[in-house]
Amino acid sequence: MTTKQLSLANEQVQLPNGQQLAYYDSGAGEQAKPVIVLLHGFCGSSAYWEEVVPALEKHGRVLVPDLRGHGRSSAPDESPYAMDEFAADLHALLEKLNIERIRLFGHSLGGYISLAFAEQHAEKLASFSLVHSTAKPDSEEAKGNRDKAAGALQENGIRPFVEGLVPKLFSPAHRDSMKQAVTHITEIGYEASASAAAATALGMKARPDRTAVLEQLDMPILLVAGSEDAVIAPANTFTIDGPLVTQVLLEGSGHMSMAESPAELAEALIAFINEI
Repeated sequence: MTTKQLSLANEQVQLPNGQQLAYYDSGAGEQAKPVIVLLHGFCGSSAYWEEVVPALEKHGRVLVPDLRGHGRSSAPDESPYAMDEFAADLHALLEKLNIERIRLFGHSLGGYISLAFAEQHAEKLASFSLVHSTAKPDSEEAKGNRDKAAGALQENGIRPFVEGLVPKLFSPAHRDSMKQAVTHITEIGYEASASAAAATALGMKARPDRTAVLEQLDMPILLVAGSEDAVIAPANTFTIDGPLVTQVLLEGSGHMSMAESPAELAEALIAFINEI
């Protein structure tokens, strides 16, 4: 695996629903190893995780899908893309690969999908993690912004939308000091389908409050937030506490720690995996 790709996907499968799902698979060689699944954020791809995957591969089999409408996966002609449908795609992938249990890590949109998956298939989870994500639903203001985003995507296409979105995902300091990373994440976003991104925005708008789902999970839980995240504040990630819950605050990171603080994020994920 080389760095700075627009997708890491090295495999593709047709799901029973007709969806062509592209995904990265580090290999099924050692069945005893845990299966680590990483879900990316909105207008991203599996390549969001490219700087974290090599470290994680030493600790398990790593699966990183391109979500429907993103990366190299196909874009169903429907709207909205409900979080439950993304979760069903993941479940179908696991069934295809004969994978019984996973350690699931969801970034942003990937976290919303992870919560939907946990609600439906908690028996498949050995552990659960939200990375820059929240179990809370959108506020009324955020719902209005989702409608605006969907309209802009349909009217103007993916490129101007992503160019406006991506810099806001980084901390203010990193927008200047990490311009190459900002450009790379923007280029990943160009690969998303505009209609699929609009359908995804409307799906995020419609997602319910899944705080109770998170509270009821009887398994190790990792919550990761960035101190400078302007998209999802740490308080909205750290909504539960308890003996099974680990909270990690990445100082100086915005919404994209996998690009802004990849070594620190990998360290937190590995420490969590090894504690289980």
